[in-house]
Amino acid sequence: MRKIILDVDTGSDDAVAIMLAALHADIDLLACTTVWGNLDIELTTANTLRVLDHVGHRGVPVYRGSAGPFAPIAHHPRPGTDRSRGKIHAEKLAIPDSARTHETTPAVEWLVDFLRNTTDRVTLVPVGPLSNIASALAADPTIINAVEEVVIMGGGHAIGNVTPSAEANIWHDPVAADVVFQAGFERLTIMPLDATHQAYVSLSQAEELESTGRPAAKAAASFIRDRIAGYTETQPMDTQATAPVHDALCIAYLVDPTVVELVHCHAAVEVVGSLTYGRTVFDLRGRGLDAPNAHVAMHADAAKFFGFLMDTLGT
Repeated sequence: MRKIILDVDTGSDDAVAIMLAALHADIDLLACTTVWGNLDIELTTANTLRVLDHVGHRGVPVYRGSAGPFAPIAHHPRPGTDRSRGKIHAEKLAIPDSARTHETTPAVEWLVDFLRNTTDRVTLVPVGPLSNIASALAADPTIINAVEEVVIMGGGHAIGNVTPSAEANIWHDPVAADVVFQAGFERLTIMPLDATHQAYVSLSQAEELESTGRPAAKAAASFIRDRIAGYTETQPMDTQATAPVHDALCIAYLVDPTVVELVHCHAAVEVVGSLTYGRTVFDLRGRGLDAPNAHVAMHADAAKFFGFLMDTLGT
């Protein structure tokens, strides 16, 4: 069973990822840490608690994390100013409020302490800006020894979303992302837009989830319908009435690695370019001098991905 820590900026796709991680029998969700990104930290934390409670996992602790980037840059936008806010990520997910609150220990402090002391190696799954993970590494670089694998949703090779060159999670805190990429983790796996845009979910599939009547499936269907509406308005997909559920692909990969095809290559982040700020540079053809440091998903199987959603949320 995979023991995972899920680092989230809960919005809608994070919400689906949380439910999948909480409900799948092959995953032991140890905790959620929250970070700014899709929304401000207060909102991402409240949404995380709301999702866990909705699927009956009130015992999973939630630690409130970074409210801004690891390395603030003068021209960097204020958290939550990108155009997806209110279109793809509702400030308050349409499920009941949680009656509990987050833990008092800050997320970065908890991460460092936990990873220093755990006797079981864990998998880190950051699906928002990498501010918390970079801050933890800055506090103690040796915590990498407690991590079996890091599975990141972020970046893009041929696709950007927040700019022509950059994906939002990386663009929000590119220095943090590069710190994590170069930290020397035993295994670093990245799910960029190139893969997540292939693992899209359609409106008819959302209705199929809804028809199961299961609380998690009904919630996921609602979130996905909102995502489809938001994508149609702000960044239409090639296939009409569909949207990616980016973060959920990380959880699918943990259970069934064959849902994606990985390329072993060197990955880095552009942190200074005026046109390419926040771009992930994946050396897919080995043109650079740096050794491969990441396994990058360049293709995904949409049918397997949706089957995983149905099996985990709808039964």
